[in-house]
Amino acid sequence: MKSRLWLIILSLAVNSLGSESERTDVAYASLLYGDEFLLGVRVLGKSIRDTRSSKDMVVLVSDGVSDYANNLLKADGWIVEKISLLENPNQVRPKRFWGVYTKLKIFNMTDYKKVVYLDADTIVVRNIEELFKCGRFCANLKHSERLNSGVMVVEPSTDLFNDMVSKVKTLPSYTGGDQGFLNSYYSGFPNARVFEPNLSPEILNTRPVPEMERLSTLYNADVGLYMLANKWMVDEKELRVIHYTLGPLKPWDWWTSWLLKPVDVWQNVRQQLPESLPGTRGGQNPKDSFLVKFLFLLPLCAVLFCCYRSFQKNQGYFGPCCRSSMWDHVRHFYYRIKSGGSLSYTAISTSTVGSTHQLLNGSQYKMPAYLGGVSVCVCLMAAVVSLGLTLMIVPRQVTPWTGLLLMYEWAFTIFYILFGGYLSLIYHWGKITASRAPSSFSQPESSDDDSGKRHPRQISSCDATTWFYGLGMAFLAIVAPSLPCLFGITALFLRLGLMIVGGIILTSFMTYASEHLAMKSFLKGLEERDIARNGNLCFSC
Repeated sequence: MKSRLWLIILSLAVNSLGSESERTDVAYASLLYGDEFLLGVRVLGKSIRDTRSSKDMVVLVSDGVSDYANNLLKADGWIVEKISLLENPNQVRPKRFWGVYTKLKIFNMTDYKKVVYLDADTIVVRNIEELFKCGRFCANLKHSERLNSGVMVVEPSTDLFNDMVSKVKTLPSYTGGDQGFLNSYYSGFPNARVFEPNLSPEILNTRPVPEMERLSTLYNADVGLYMLANKWMVDEKELRVIHYTLGPLKPWDWWTSWLLKPVDVWQNVRQQLPESLPGTRGGQNPKDSFLVKFLFLLPLCAVLFCCYRSFQKNQGYFGPCCRSSMWDHVRHFYYRIKSGGSLSYTAISTSTVGSTHQLLNGSQYKMPAYLGGVSVCVCLMAAVVSLGLTLMIVPRQVTPWTGLLLMYEWAFTIFYILFGGYLSLIYHWGKITASRAPSSFSQPESSDDDSGKRHPRQISSCDATTWFYGLGMAFLAIVAPSLPCLFGITALFLRLGLMIVGGIILTSFMTYASEHLAMKSFLKGLEERDIARNGNLCFSC
């Protein structure tokens, strides 16, 4: 019994020693302030492991990171070290820069001889272990002779860290954050020599260790510069690290993938993320999975319900009305184009022109002159509000296709509710206006004697014009932002130009459609009220 106990103790001791020996003397490091950047750190770790690196991966996490995020990172292979935030001493700074001086704590990771620090918005595309040969401090020199702190090589030292902390209140920061401070602290960095990773071991061992070395763009390829030039500043095949630096356009936000071509590299790595914890495969968030399904189904159910109610309400007239109305509009457009005349807003259908013209052309009432302009403004405001609400509703870190489908689904639904509600108000306004005016028919005989003749007029729910404009706006709303993808254009300014052109076409069509639909709704209210009144006259006769 005692021998077995000793064997268990020895095995545990060997395992503990083995686990300690597995820790390397150099490490990759990143920093996480909150769960918003969690997916970025996960993808970064996967990209490092894809280069077949076995070095430690350490993430410094603050109090704002949830326990779930800590457990997920540990499951992904990160060593999680909890730290407290260093307060930013600068009064003039962006709000998001409150705790960025915490990045200085990588200089105090004295458990390692050398640390390669990578921001959460970077991704490793080729092995970068040669960076551990770098000097005491290495970074990439960006435009305006400023070092970028997104990728750095650091030789940790307690004395160096304490010296930095003692100077955070005295040294200026041009950014109001850690990067500006480091530029002041390493003021001679622009004059540092360029890091040469292929030097022989003999040269490396005989020369003094450089205090500072500059990394080439290969180790910190700026997506912002790529988008301006539509190409990398270096050979793309030699790239080591891509840095997604375009402000709020982070690669984990679903819309960024449709704007920036290099995000495809990041998304490809994201899709390969393993299921470290249940429901996390492919970078999914278990908390968002139910929400995404709910967001998909809710508008779809609402549309199906509306279609069902509309079909039930117009079951007797649905088929013939649609065919008659569509044929009337096709014939109307054909004759107008052939004759070279302009399209009339009052041309609803051949079966309804008579009664509406009698009411509008008479002395009783005239259509408001401001109705068209107001309708255009309401339509454009409804479109802007729909887009804004949709961006607030759709989770930011869903996959690009999921986000795109949800955006169109919810934007169309909200726009339909807002602008459809406005058209309904205009329709009721027309009915109220008709009720205040004398009947457009002086003789009962002018009304239809049998119900079959009135069927073509009862087409409010089966209107070819509404379908034409509705589907037209939906089609242009899909095509307009897709023009760069359809033409295979990746240059930033050309992409923006094509999207602006598509937006102008969409806005022009929406302007015409909104004005036409509003006037048509007003006329429909006038007509239906007039039909009802004259039907009552027929009944009394």
